[in-house]
Amino acid sequence: MALKIRLTRVGAVHKPYYRVVVAEARSRRDGAAVEVLGQYQPTNKAAGTQVKLDLARVDYWVANGATPTETANAIIKRARKAAVATA
Repeated sequence: MALKIRLTRVGAVHKPYYRVVVAEARSRRDGAAVEVLGQYQPTNKAAGTQVKLDLARVDYWVANGATPTETANAIIKRARKAAVATA
């Protein structure tokens, strides 16, 4: 069972809103997820409010073999950078 950390879209038309989830690699984009790790709102331009992630759970899943997609990896990097800036 190959797992990926990826985005699933839950927003309305022209108002994208995504959840960062762990899901099986062969499942549909908006299909069942193993765990929801956070959220991403690309339309929210306020600093620090676009991405909300549980980085401890991201580390757990990466350590157990889940591979993030390119987009999810960029969002994770942005969340880590924001977490360091606020600490």
